[in-house]
Amino acid sequence: MKQIIEHYFQLNKHHTTIRKELTAGVITFLTMSYILVVNPNILAQAGMDREALFTTTALATIFATLMMGLYAKLPIAQAPGMGLNSFFTFTVVLTMGYTWQFALTAVFIEGIIFLLLTFFNIRELIVKNIPVILKESIPVGIGLFITLIGLKGAGIIISDTNTLVRLGDFSQHNVWIAFLGLLVTGVLFARNVNGAILLGILVATGFGFILGDVVWPSTAIVALPPSIEPIFGQALAPMLTEEGWKQILSLDMLVVVFTFLFVNLFDTVGTLIGVISKTNLADADGNFPQMKKALFSDALGTTFGAVLGTSSVTSYVESASGVASGGRTGLTAVGVALMFGLSLFLAPLFLMIPAAATSPALIIVGLFMISSVSKINFDDMSEGLPAFLTIVLMPFTYSIAEGIVFGILSFTFLKLFTGKYRQITLTLAVLSILFLVKIILEVVYK
Repeated sequence: MKQIIEHYFQLNKHHTTIRKELTAGVITFLTMSYILVVNPNILAQAGMDREALFTTTALATIFATLMMGLYAKLPIAQAPGMGLNSFFTFTVVLTMGYTWQFALTAVFIEGIIFLLLTFFNIRELIVKNIPVILKESIPVGIGLFITLIGLKGAGIIISDTNTLVRLGDFSQHNVWIAFLGLLVTGVLFARNVNGAILLGILVATGFGFILGDVVWPSTAIVALPPSIEPIFGQALAPMLTEEGWKQILSLDMLVVVFTFLFVNLFDTVGTLIGVISKTNLADADGNFPQMKKALFSDALGTTFGAVLGTSSVTSYVESASGVASGGRTGLTAVGVALMFGLSLFLAPLFLMIPAAATSPALIIVGLFMISSVSKINFDDMSEGLPAFLTIVLMPFTYSIAEGIVFGILSFTFLKLFTGKYRQITLTLAVLSILFLVKIILEVVYK
């Protein structure tokens, strides 16, 4: 069995081991396991069954991540996307007034369109036509973005009505839990200790026990997962009635599907480019041979997730924590899927680990990812400004997709008006037009 695994994932070629890959999978799981709690909480506000959503979230994550690991053979985890679930609940259902079944149908249609775009190589074409300067900027922006997530999750920075953000309250235990985890992880990395991130998480969790912020679960640790019957297959329900088809063919459905498509596409593209850039899998232009398989895995994950009963599935930026720990192949993703499988039956144990204990992992990964900034030529304004906008708008808008959008738009216009229009490919021109249409639609539908 060991030889089969090593051969299938080509572990020797990537200078890694089964133990290192699975450890990386555990680390990625710990940094993104919050989705098991957050996704059900958000979608439940749309009227969906919260307990069923817990199981559906785990199942969709397992399926999509296994696809990424076994088919695309990449160390990338997938799960229902943050931001996409908020749009699902707060915009489509609570603002526009549609049912959650309607929203699930939109996600299902999005998944089908993604499959078609992937089959005809359109998504891969988009990725390959993103300028190299932006591909070098995306990892930097993602690094700042996930650092922000880590700092916010630990309470080291908090929101402020006057200054937007400020330093957190140091009387709170979670701040000290995070700082201890960050210190331990940093020291272990400096001493070249294997599994530094995982050890940092465990030490921080242990410190939380001492402070009384982490307690052993009072309920049974092992239990059967809740049934998904209340939400399973509801994405297809509107397709069975005449009234449902009127909604499906409406302008609102077009706008909703387009928004899901847009955010999911560029979140996934940004994550893939950013995370894979920190491995030995990408070429000098930031492309890698498994791109089409990765995008196909993403499309299948979204389609399957909609049938199960959850919002759009996307690649997770937290995968960078596993890559930083040495994950290089699809076996890392398989390890993530196995952990989510265990979480279905051991949820109280996994959910016991506080966000403050996993936040240092994200901060450390942010440090690793900003190293790409040294490759950017800021002296050329037609490249430096698009790169800068890509970098800063990811954390400041809390969206990978928005950073890419304004990076591409600024690149296109600057090259056009500085006489360097030959550097604008047809794909970039079309994307820029679509981005402008999206912005106009957002203004109209405000």
